[in-house]
Order: sequence, then C-alpha cells, then structure tokens
Amino acid sequence: MTYCVGMRLDAGLIFMSDTRTNAGVDNISTVKKMHSWEVPGERTILIMTAGNLATTQSVISLLDERTKAPEDRKPSILEAPSMFQIAREVGRTLREVIAVNATTGQEADGAFGATMIVGGQIAGSEPRLFLIYPEGNFIEASEDSPFFQIGEAKYGKPILVRAQHSDMSFEEAIKLLMVSFDSTIKSNLSVGLPLDYVTYAADSLCVGHAARVEADDPYFLAVSNGWGEALKLAFDQLPEFKFDGSKGR
Repeated sequence: MTYCVGMRLDAGLIFMSDTRTNAGVDNISTVKKMHSWEVPGERTILIMTAGNLATTQSVISLLDERTKAPEDRKPSILEAPSMFQIAREVGRTLREVIAVNATTGQEADGAFGATMIVGGQIAGSEPRLFLIYPEGNFIEASEDSPFFQIGEAKYGKPILVRAQHSDMSFEEAIKLLMVSFDSTIKSNLSVGLPLDYVTYAADSLCVGHAARVEADDPYFLAVSNGWGEALKLAFDQLPEFKFDGSKGR
C-alpha cells in the first residue's frame, strides 16, 4: 500500500508521496514513487504511482525509455502536444502493462492493478492534474475537486477536505499535507516515512522545491506532535454531552 496526494493551487501544483512498499510484514522496503521529466522552458511532467510495484515500475520504465529515443520509440510524453494527451498516453501504457502481466480474469487484473497521478504544464497552456485509473481512463482536477489521492486515502482525506483552499501558499500546502500523511501513517502500517514532495510553480516550466522528509525531520515531528495536542485541546473544548435524565436513555 502507499499514499500519494496531488493538489492544484492558484500558485501551481504540489505533490507528496510516501516511500514504503511491502509484500508482507517481514518484507518492507523504501521505493521512490515520484517521477519527473523536463524540457526546460517547454514542459514539466510529474507522475506519482500506487499499486502493484512491478506494474508501476514497468510503466515508468516504458515512458522513460520512449523519452530517450523519441525518433524510434513513439509516442513520447516529451512530444505530446498537451497534458491531456500525456494523460492519455500514461493511461494507455498502464492498461497495456496490466493486460500483459495479467493472465486471465478479473482477479488477475486486480492483482496487477495500479493508479497514477499525472500533473504538469506545457508552454502556452495551464497547469493540469489528472488521476489515471487501472483501466486507462482518467479524470481531471477542477475547482470542485482540487486534489487527488491514491493508495491508502481514507485516513488523510478529512483534513484535506476541511482545510484545503486554492489560494494557499506552497508552504501552507506542505504543512497541510504533512498533517494528512501523519494521520495516515498513524492509522496504517503500510504507509510510512520518508516522504517525498515536489512543488511546481505555474508557468515556471521547471520543478520547484523538491525534498525528502526523513523520519527524524524536526519540522515533521513538530507538526505531528502539535497536531496531536491541538486535537486533544479541541476535543476538550467541545460542549459536554449530558443524558436527559430519563432512565434507560
């Protein structure tokens, strides 16, 4: 399992992913789930992956291979005319890899399933963000749905729904995402540090801030401890529940 979030802001796009992968409680390792490609001044593309590791690595390897020899290995995401076409190509590649790996039936398809978040910008167009499903189809982020989650999404979603707003800064967004990831990590052992994050400023056409947050990161620890204390304080300040005095009620 994993947890990744891609978010659309007025300032641009922001991505965060964990790095834990496991095949049982005694086989846990760290794997990078965030990938990027750039043509300076022309386009920037970022992809985060969740699901079967063999599937996601195959998809990323195929996409990357096609960028290195575009004249021989088309289609290339570095030549696609729009982010929409890039999302289509990622979806097509994902569907093909799953079909090759799966033997027969729905159960086999599910075993090799994966989802991806694709975002970025091509010069002359707006930054765009997409969620790619295992079947190869996809949806795009909008004002009503400004962020996507893949992997173990349920524990970290409530804070995003309540606190995310489009005009927040990248710094505010990273703080919010760290709270979301902290809630998920505390609730599910299959998600864990280190975390990777990348910011993309609109119209910059290059990756912005990119870093790895280790388990001993002082800011993450401060956010984790501070959020826990804030929740306890907020709970204590809620009105007390009282029975109405009727027996049995």
